[in-house]
Amino acid sequence: MVDVEQAAERGREVSSRISEEGAGWDCVEMGAFKDLRPNQESFSWFNPLTLWRSRNEILAALFGDPSGQVRARWVGSQRDRGVDPSFRIPMDVGEEFSFLVMGDTGEGDASQYAVIPGMLKIGEDTDFTIIASDVIYPTGSGNEYDDKFFRPYQDYRAPIYAIPGNHDWYDGLGGFMRVFCDAPALKARREGFRLSPSGLRGLLWRKPEKIDEERLARARERRSLPGQQAVQPGPYWAMETPGLVIVGVDTGIVGDIDREQANWLREVSLDPRPKVLVTGKPIYTRNEYKPSKLEGGGTVDDIVRDPRHNYVAAIGGDVHNYQRFPVKVGDRTIQYIVAGGSGAFTHATHTTPRVTVGDVHEDDYKCYPLRGDSLSFYSKLYSDRLRMRWLYLTPDEALCLMSKHIGNTPPRPIDGVKITRRMRWAARVLGAWPLPIRLPVDKVFHRYLSELSDWDNPPFFKSFLHLAVTPETLRIRCFAATGCRPQEIEPPLEDEVCIPLT
Repeated sequence: MVDVEQAAERGREVSSRISEEGAGWDCVEMGAFKDLRPNQESFSWFNPLTLWRSRNEILAALFGDPSGQVRARWVGSQRDRGVDPSFRIPMDVGEEFSFLVMGDTGEGDASQYAVIPGMLKIGEDTDFTIIASDVIYPTGSGNEYDDKFFRPYQDYRAPIYAIPGNHDWYDGLGGFMRVFCDAPALKARREGFRLSPSGLRGLLWRKPEKIDEERLARARERRSLPGQQAVQPGPYWAMETPGLVIVGVDTGIVGDIDREQANWLREVSLDPRPKVLVTGKPIYTRNEYKPSKLEGGGTVDDIVRDPRHNYVAAIGGDVHNYQRFPVKVGDRTIQYIVAGGSGAFTHATHTTPRVTVGDVHEDDYKCYPLRGDSLSFYSKLYSDRLRMRWLYLTPDEALCLMSKHIGNTPPRPIDGVKITRRMRWAARVLGAWPLPIRLPVDKVFHRYLSELSDWDNPPFFKSFLHLAVTPETLRIRCFAATGCRPQEIEPPLEDEVCIPLT
């Protein structure tokens, strides 16, 4: 039995905020995760076929996102099958319980499996886990769940629930609904080509794969224990516990929510109990505000901020790192969290400017990896790939650069570093320091170069959340996974916050 309080205390002492070793630098012993992986080719975003299979993202942005219409068909089909029309999941967990939240898990490569040892240790006594966004890359296919879901989590003894991400929608949600909702495939609809945006979208749209049911049945055997079973009513749901309601919303491909789900969200939010929102798209990220539109008017964040609804936190995936924004709303504080760092490539944090969004003070903003560690790692990655040795910045150099640029206190002690012209230009090339002329290098780096910069060697800078609930408090902790053996034995605690529920 793992005492999470003791594990957290030890985790504070070995985090990246204490030392370079805690960040996973100079990793001398690879973690045991390497023995958990299947013998298969690593997932890569460099593969043009991977990008082509993910083309629905671009088509949805150009010609409109059909997720709302397809979701309505799935929801109607589920209700015809007799599921609870309110999409509620009653949980028999008592007044005190705990659970894990992971986001953007399913690449099936080293970066996903590196999370498993720490997740199993910290999550040993948890009651369930929620995956927030992108269970399966690149297209959510039901034929890829074995090595990207059932195998990695086969030793986790509790149920796993999920909210789909944009990549799960590239398969029309077919794989997701089959695995998590035990739903049969929707009947295919044939539409002729029309000279309109939606017609062109339909011509180029990637069609769902037919699921190999025998293959899926074999995969399910990996999580066949009675305590591991979970069937959720649909792609969105409300999980009810005695003192907390966890509301999961499906944001489709581009982040908007259809009218039927919006009405459902307003209704379930009237429950007076404290609530946590779990969403496929974060509301705050990288000093930007993305509240997610509701069809018919308003936003998801309008509902979260309404004091009648009693939301205390909103957790979103999609962005592959950890961030926390404590936002003052009237006389209370809502914790807005990005939790997409549990498996896919790591989005850079060094491209995040000094935080001001939502009137959050920079010193109250938390992220993992630290901006300096992010900059140092990407400098190493690109100095090797481009054979430009001058581009490399040591962890101390990068931490000093970022603290100078952001204007904050270095998050861990650093030795005396003098910033040089070479260091500034390296940071400029990597999107961490302003250029002499105004170019959005930071956004380009975050959106495209991070995606093409996946790696299979430590440190991975992955993370997952442990949430502990009592009648009085909700404690949220972010644990790190570097892929190094010492951090598997003692998972570093990178951030924590205690939220009053009374």
